[in-house]
Amino acid sequence: MTINCQALLFDLDGTLVDNMMVHHRAWQRKLAELGLEYSLERVKEEIHGVNLEILERLFGDRFTHEERTQIAWDKEAAYREIFAADFAANIVPGTLDFIRQAHALGIPMAIGTAGPEENAFFVIDKLGIRELMGHIVHSGMVTQGKPHPEVFQQGADALGVDLKDCIIFEDSVTGAKAANNAGCPVVILTTTHTEPEFSELEVADFRGNFRGLTLERSASGFSLLL
Repeated sequence: MTINCQALLFDLDGTLVDNMMVHHRAWQRKLAELGLEYSLERVKEEIHGVNLEILERLFGDRFTHEERTQIAWDKEAAYREIFAADFAANIVPGTLDFIRQAHALGIPMAIGTAGPEENAFFVIDKLGIRELMGHIVHSGMVTQGKPHPEVFQQGADALGVDLKDCIIFEDSVTGAKAANNAGCPVVILTTTHTEPEFSELEVADFRGNFRGLTLERSASGFSLLL
């Protein structure tokens, strides 16, 4: 199977790095400090969404907005501390080779992540790919989160290409919905979700990692060989 494109757009968490369990461990640590003893399995099942909303849901009005903001910041700092200790082992296999292959061919690339700026650049710089990306969009730059395609639209606009001419790489159902809403083909990395969870969505391919993916120039731009 071949997909033609003008650019590549990547999600970050769960797509280039397999880091969702790191987030779960950071939440487990922070909640324990606040008096809630959650198992990792319970964190995985129940702790989803925006940090401030999670804290309000769990604690009601126990904390002020300013206190919730500080707790959220502390949780993300814990995430980076935990992740730094074992970062290389959590890079999705083939990620760096694939991105370097695309860069060597001159394919424009951007990252569109729902994560905050500090986490986004922590991962991107640990991967060593900041200079290979034409643009990086994080949560602080958008007004509408996924499944709205704004994060990917900004990436395509910055690269100077039509969004519909981009291939999106994602791991989440919400991200796949954003790709569908954008009218883009989406390749799903099955680091976080299983294939049946995407049964209502259009997915070009499911991959366990980036190994075996090949890019080449084509008459109209570039092609991804699946």
